[in-house]
Amino acid sequence: MSEEQRRLLQQQLWNIANTLRGKMNADEFRDYILGFIFYKYLSEKIQRFADAELAQDNITFAEINENSSEGKAYIEALEEAALDELGYFLKPSELFHAIAMKGSNQHDSNGEGASHNFILGDLTRILKNIEQSTLGTDSADDFVNLFEDLDLTSGKLGNSEKEKNELVAKILVHLDKIDFNLNDVNADVLGDAYEYLIGEFASGAGKKAGEFYTPQPVSTLLAKIVTSGNKNLKSVYDPTCGSGSLLLRVKREANKVDKIYGQEMNRTTYNLARMNMILHDVHYADFDIRQEDTLERPQHRDLRFDAIVANPPFSAQWSASQLHMSDDRFSVYGKLAPSSKADMAFVQHMIYHLAEDGCMAVVLPHGVLFRGAAEGHIRQYLIEQMNCLDAVIGLPANIFYGTSIPTCVLVFKKCRKNPDDILFIDASQHFDKVKTQNILRLEHIEKIIEAYKARSNQDKYSHVASLADIKANDYNLNIPRYVDTFEAEEEIDLNAIAAQLNVIDQQSKETDALIAGFCKELGIAPPFAIEEQ
Repeated sequence: MSEEQRRLLQQQLWNIANTLRGKMNADEFRDYILGFIFYKYLSEKIQRFADAELAQDNITFAEINENSSEGKAYIEALEEAALDELGYFLKPSELFHAIAMKGSNQHDSNGEGASHNFILGDLTRILKNIEQSTLGTDSADDFVNLFEDLDLTSGKLGNSEKEKNELVAKILVHLDKIDFNLNDVNADVLGDAYEYLIGEFASGAGKKAGEFYTPQPVSTLLAKIVTSGNKNLKSVYDPTCGSGSLLLRVKREANKVDKIYGQEMNRTTYNLARMNMILHDVHYADFDIRQEDTLERPQHRDLRFDAIVANPPFSAQWSASQLHMSDDRFSVYGKLAPSSKADMAFVQHMIYHLAEDGCMAVVLPHGVLFRGAAEGHIRQYLIEQMNCLDAVIGLPANIFYGTSIPTCVLVFKKCRKNPDDILFIDASQHFDKVKTQNILRLEHIEKIIEAYKARSNQDKYSHVASLADIKANDYNLNIPRYVDTFEAEEEIDLNAIAAQLNVIDQQSKETDALIAGFCKELGIAPPFAIEEQ
């Protein structure tokens, strides 16, 4: 996406947010906006596909007369082709632009009109038709209930049907002005929309609005790590995939990813993840996103993955039920992560699903590096018995939306090239501050990746610690134990300070004498005692 396109996108999103502001919470109008963006994308994609199919007939998709026998024949043939290729279908009259024009009372590019035609019924029918067009096809599971969070009957859109209709029409008109530029394979419209909407409007929504989105720089770092040794992946997996941004970033960094797998507990973000896959041209047969609680009900138990990335919810609660002690994901460790902190449970789950020659990178709070009890036991087992921890990377504080805590990235491999040591990188002081948020720039990411590949000691930045060193520290992985970032203070010359104090003292005595002289001339007592010379 070019800077100009990004600026226009943000301008329209701002216009829409101002239209919705006060009617609903930031995370709620975010879901409406993203749902309509997805509908627009599906429309433009089907139109582009159909126009290519119709090119030899010298007719465009929008020109088809749906009521004529010839038009019906065209529609039938195009639907069959589209379902096979894209997995869904829309008629010309159901396209986003057609509905936006109708809603704004402009049925052609030259039309004018201030009133809004009623389109809520059309929209409800169209969004349902998109899902129903896939019934009985291979793509049905990936489209079912995709638009369930786009509630066009909600009272938050207005008190009357007329108010709701006018509001939705305004949203569509704003979005209709955005060119998605589908020919640009590097365009990331939905990703940019996520980033902008959360960055600008999520402050009032607190942690909730940031739960499903990993900032793009962090996604890029994880993706570069897991693809550093293998650019051709058979599979990539995220057990807490949120909106799918991490998975898509791995796809972008790799030369090839055969299939994308993910699991997400939240229904809304699960829908967004499926939208995101489709929006990024991931064919419906090439992704498998499931909705369930990953720790309690894993959906890909029999699979092992070349690359695993994750940004699990920090220190989330989980059942820690003793029934899990008979689960192969946890039983080998002898202990479960505490019910109040599921961080290590996610690590155990991911290691279970990691292929023998795979690579895994996970973002976690710093507590996992040093907390004791069951977590300390699991940490020791990972290092001493499994020897699968490859690197510990400390990130700056305040780089995630909704929380300012510092985080770390743990890198795991089952077959390590350096089995006798663990690399520590302290990147916590390398960032740019933008407003109230700390930002990882590309140069900061590249510095981390270079240090990870070099695997060497760099003063105040990285250190290769032997397993013996780790054991001597009782398997405590707190980064300052291994990377010395201490800055010695400048030595103080006490003789020079004493000389300066003597000069100041002499100047003070001279000033006091001068003031005493003035007081004597005025016939008043000085405001201080005069020292005898």
